[in-house]
Amino acid sequence: MIKIVDYGMGNLRSVQKAFEKLGAQAAICDDPADLADASKLVLPGVGAFRDAIRALREQGLDRPVLDHIAADKPFLGICLGLQLLFDYSDEQGQWQGLKVIPGKVVRFDPEPNLKIPHMGWNRLDVAGRPKLFEGIHIDAHFYFVHSYYVVPEDEAVVAARTEHGVRFVSAVSRGNLFATQFHPEKSQRVGLKLLRNFAAL
Repeated sequence: MIKIVDYGMGNLRSVQKAFEKLGAQAAICDDPADLADASKLVLPGVGAFRDAIRALREQGLDRPVLDHIAADKPFLGICLGLQLLFDYSDEQGQWQGLKVIPGKVVRFDPEPNLKIPHMGWNRLDVAGRPKLFEGIHIDAHFYFVHSYYVVPEDEAVVAARTEHGVRFVSAVSRGNLFATQFHPEKSQRVGLKLLRNFAAL
Protein backbone atom coordinates (compact mmCIF):
# COMPACT_ATOMS: atom_id res chain seq x y z
CA MET A 1 0.00 0.00 0.00
CA ILE A 2 1.02 3.60 -0.60
CA LYS A 3 1.44 5.49 2.68
CA ILE A 4 1.28 9.29 2.78
CA VAL A 5 3.30 10.86 5.61
CA ASP A 6 1.16 13.14 7.78
CA TYR A 7 3.27 15.59 9.77
CA GLY A 8 0.61 18.31 9.77
CA MET A 9 1.90 20.34 6.81
CA GLY A 10 0.65 18.89 3.57
CA ASN A 11 -2.25 18.86 1.15
CA LEU A 12 -2.64 15.23 2.14
CA ARG A 13 -6.23 14.61 1.14
CA SER A 14 -5.73 15.93 -2.40
CA VAL A 15 -2.75 13.59 -2.84
CA GLN A 16 -4.75 10.67 -1.46
CA LYS A 17 -7.73 11.46 -3.70
CA ALA A 18 -5.48 11.60 -6.77
CA PHE A 19 -4.19 8.08 -6.08
CA GLU A 20 -7.70 6.83 -5.34
CA LYS A 21 -8.86 8.22 -8.69
CA LEU A 22 -6.24 5.96 -10.28
CA GLY A 23 -7.50 2.94 -8.35
CA ALA A 24 -4.44 2.84 -6.08
CA GLN A 25 -4.83 2.29 -2.34
CA ALA A 26 -3.31 5.18 -0.37
CA ALA A 27 -3.51 5.79 3.38
CA ILE A 28 -2.62 8.93 5.34
CA CYS A 29 -0.42 7.98 8.32
CA ASP A 30 0.94 9.96 11.28
CA ASP A 31 2.20 6.96 13.28
CA PRO A 32 5.85 5.95 12.67
CA ALA A 33 4.97 2.28 13.24
CA ASP A 34 2.36 2.41 10.46
CA LEU A 35 4.94 3.69 7.97
CA ALA A 36 7.38 0.83 8.52
CA ASP A 37 5.50 -1.65 6.30
CA ALA A 38 4.76 0.78 3.46
CA SER A 39 5.52 -0.61 0.02
CA LYS A 40 5.60 2.96 -1.31
CA LEU A 41 5.95 6.21 0.63
CA VAL A 42 4.88 9.74 -0.30
CA LEU A 43 6.16 12.83 1.54
CA PRO A 44 4.10 15.86 0.49
CA GLY A 45 4.31 19.30 2.03
CA VAL A 46 3.46 22.96 1.90
CA GLY A 47 4.71 25.75 4.16
CA ALA A 48 8.01 26.58 5.84
CA PHE A 49 11.02 24.23 5.85
CA ARG A 50 11.79 25.02 9.52
CA ASP A 51 8.33 24.03 10.74
CA ALA A 52 8.24 20.92 8.55
CA ILE A 53 11.58 19.43 9.62
CA ARG A 54 10.78 20.20 13.25
CA ALA A 55 7.40 18.47 13.00
CA LEU A 56 8.89 15.40 11.27
CA ARG A 57 11.49 14.99 14.02
CA GLU A 58 9.19 15.73 16.96
CA GLN A 59 6.69 13.15 15.71
CA GLY A 60 9.41 10.56 15.04
CA LEU A 61 8.49 10.39 11.37
CA ASP A 62 11.97 11.16 10.08
CA ARG A 63 13.35 7.70 10.95
CA PRO A 64 10.81 5.59 8.98
CA VAL A 65 11.23 7.96 6.01
CA LEU A 66 15.01 7.54 6.11
CA ASP A 67 14.73 3.76 6.58
CA HIS A 68 12.34 3.48 3.63
CA ILE A 69 14.72 5.42 1.37
CA ALA A 70 17.74 3.46 2.58
CA ALA A 71 15.93 0.23 1.62
CA ASP A 72 15.45 1.68 -1.91
CA LYS A 73 11.70 1.22 -1.76
CA PRO A 74 9.67 3.57 -4.01
CA PHE A 75 9.54 7.05 -2.51
CA LEU A 76 7.98 10.25 -3.83
CA GLY A 77 8.61 13.70 -2.35
CA ILE A 78 6.31 16.54 -3.43
CA CYS A 79 7.20 20.26 -3.20
CA LEU A 80 8.41 20.75 0.40
CA GLY A 81 8.83 16.97 0.46
CA LEU A 82 11.59 17.42 -2.14
CA GLN A 83 13.32 20.21 -0.23
CA LEU A 84 13.36 18.27 3.05
CA LEU A 85 15.60 15.62 1.46
CA PHE A 86 18.51 18.06 1.20
CA ASP A 87 21.27 18.97 3.66
CA TYR A 88 19.91 22.35 4.66
CA SER A 89 17.63 25.23 3.72
CA ASP A 90 18.20 28.98 3.88
CA GLU A 91 14.52 29.65 4.55
CA GLN A 92 14.09 31.83 7.68
CA GLY A 93 17.64 31.10 8.84
CA GLN A 94 19.54 27.91 8.17
CA TRP A 95 17.86 24.60 8.97
CA GLN A 96 19.24 21.10 8.67
CA GLY A 97 17.27 18.73 6.46
CA LEU A 98 17.18 14.94 6.20
CA LYS A 99 20.56 14.83 4.38
CA VAL A 100 19.43 12.23 1.87
CA ILE A 101 20.65 14.24 -1.13
CA PRO A 102 23.75 16.45 -0.74
CA GLY A 103 22.91 20.05 -1.50
CA LYS A 104 20.92 23.04 -0.30
CA VAL A 105 17.63 24.90 -0.67
CA VAL A 106 17.81 28.57 -1.68
CA ARG A 107 15.38 31.40 -2.49
CA PHE A 108 14.79 32.83 -5.93
CA ASP A 109 16.74 36.09 -6.28
CA PRO A 110 14.40 39.05 -6.71
CA GLU A 111 14.58 40.39 -10.25
CA PRO A 112 12.48 42.92 -12.18
CA ASN A 113 9.32 41.25 -13.52
CA LEU A 114 10.13 37.95 -11.76
CA LYS A 115 7.16 36.83 -9.72
CA ILE A 116 7.95 35.24 -6.35
CA PRO A 117 6.52 32.85 -5.42
CA HIS A 118 6.77 30.99 -8.70
CA MET A 119 3.12 30.07 -9.08
CA GLY A 120 1.25 28.47 -11.95
CA TRP A 121 1.95 26.19 -14.89
CA ASN A 122 5.45 25.73 -16.26
CA ARG A 123 7.32 23.40 -18.57
CA LEU A 124 9.86 20.75 -17.61
CA ASP A 125 13.10 20.00 -19.39
CA VAL A 126 13.43 16.32 -18.48
CA ALA A 127 16.94 14.84 -18.28
CA GLY A 128 16.94 11.36 -19.81
CA ARG A 129 13.76 9.38 -19.25
CA PRO A 130 13.29 8.60 -15.56
CA LYS A 131 10.65 5.95 -14.88
CA LEU A 132 8.45 8.60 -13.29
CA PHE A 133 8.09 10.42 -16.63
CA GLU A 134 7.37 7.44 -18.89
CA GLY A 135 4.58 8.22 -21.35
CA ILE A 136 4.59 11.94 -20.52
CA HIS A 137 5.01 14.33 -23.46
CA ILE A 138 8.29 16.22 -23.59
CA ASP A 139 6.45 19.57 -23.59
CA ALA A 140 4.19 18.74 -20.64
CA HIS A 141 3.45 21.50 -18.13
CA PHE A 142 3.03 21.00 -14.38
CA TYR A 143 1.71 23.21 -11.58
CA PHE A 144 4.15 24.99 -9.23
CA VAL A 145 3.82 27.03 -6.03
CA HIS A 146 7.15 27.84 -4.34
CA SER A 147 9.66 30.58 -3.44
CA TYR A 148 12.65 28.27 -2.82
CA TYR A 149 14.34 25.67 -4.99
CA VAL A 150 16.92 22.90 -4.54
CA VAL A 151 20.56 22.98 -5.60
CA PRO A 152 22.01 19.42 -5.62
CA GLU A 153 25.76 18.91 -5.42
CA ASP A 154 25.57 15.89 -7.76
CA GLU A 155 24.20 16.53 -11.24
CA ALA A 156 23.47 12.81 -11.59
CA VAL A 157 20.32 13.14 -9.43
CA VAL A 158 18.77 15.85 -11.63
CA ALA A 159 15.68 14.48 -13.40
CA ALA A 160 14.26 17.78 -14.70
CA ARG A 161 14.85 21.51 -14.79
CA THR A 162 12.47 24.43 -15.24
CA GLU A 163 13.00 28.06 -16.23
CA HIS A 164 11.93 30.84 -13.85
CA GLY A 165 14.58 33.52 -13.81
CA VAL A 166 17.09 30.68 -13.43
CA ARG A 167 17.07 27.08 -14.68
CA PHE A 168 16.26 25.45 -11.37
CA VAL A 169 16.02 21.76 -10.57
CA SER A 170 12.36 20.78 -10.61
CA ALA A 171 12.69 17.00 -10.12
CA VAL A 172 15.28 14.55 -8.82
CA SER A 173 15.68 10.81 -9.26
CA ARG A 174 18.00 8.25 -7.66
CA GLY A 175 17.17 4.56 -7.73
CA ASN A 176 13.58 4.28 -6.52
CA LEU A 177 13.67 7.75 -4.97
CA PHE A 178 11.82 10.47 -6.87
CA ALA A 179 10.89 13.99 -5.81
CA THR A 180 9.30 16.93 -7.59
CA GLN A 181 9.12 20.64 -6.89
CA PHE A 182 5.80 20.81 -8.73
CA HIS A 183 2.49 19.38 -7.51
CA PRO A 184 1.42 16.36 -9.60
CA GLU A 185 -1.85 16.16 -7.66
CA LYS A 186 -2.70 19.68 -8.95
CA SER A 187 -1.42 19.08 -12.49
CA GLN A 188 -4.54 17.50 -13.95
CA ARG A 189 -4.15 14.71 -16.52
CA VAL A 190 -0.37 14.87 -16.83
CA GLY A 191 0.02 14.86 -13.05
CA LEU A 192 -2.20 11.82 -12.74
CA LYS A 193 -0.06 10.06 -15.32
CA LEU A 194 3.04 10.73 -13.22
CA LEU A 195 1.31 9.42 -10.09
CA ARG A 196 0.16 6.35 -12.05
CA ASN A 197 3.80 5.71 -12.99
CA PHE A 198 4.80 5.93 -9.33
CA ALA A 199 1.98 3.63 -8.21
CA ALA A 200 3.07 1.08 -10.82
CA LEU A 201 6.69 0.87 -9.63
